[in-house]
Amino acid sequence: MALPRKLKHLNLFNDGNNWQGIVESLTLPKFTRKYEKYRGGGMPGAVDVDLGLDDGALDTEFSIGGTELLLFKQMGKATVDGIQLRFTGSIQRDDTGEVH
Repeated sequence: MALPRKLKHLNLFNDGNNWQGIVESLTLPKFTRKYEKYRGGGMPGAVDVDLGLDDGALDTEFSIGGTELLLFKQMGKATVDGIQLRFTGSIQRDDTGEVH
């Protein structure tokens, strides 16, 4: 039985600033799909119509150790590209050392 893969060596770049060692944890998004039942005329049963990603499917959370002034300065940005976050890391298996 293989060991599960783990996210290791996590790092965050916030607007180009390297926050190595500051991010303590990261909750990855749960990519859930949104479906709607559809039953057209003459159909013996309903089918699921794919409407794309569910509401909140891309929600991601992270926690940092301490307080960062830059986060408070970035609060309230109204544009989509107002805050640029880039998470880096590797997914590795502990039993084989294989990196994905």
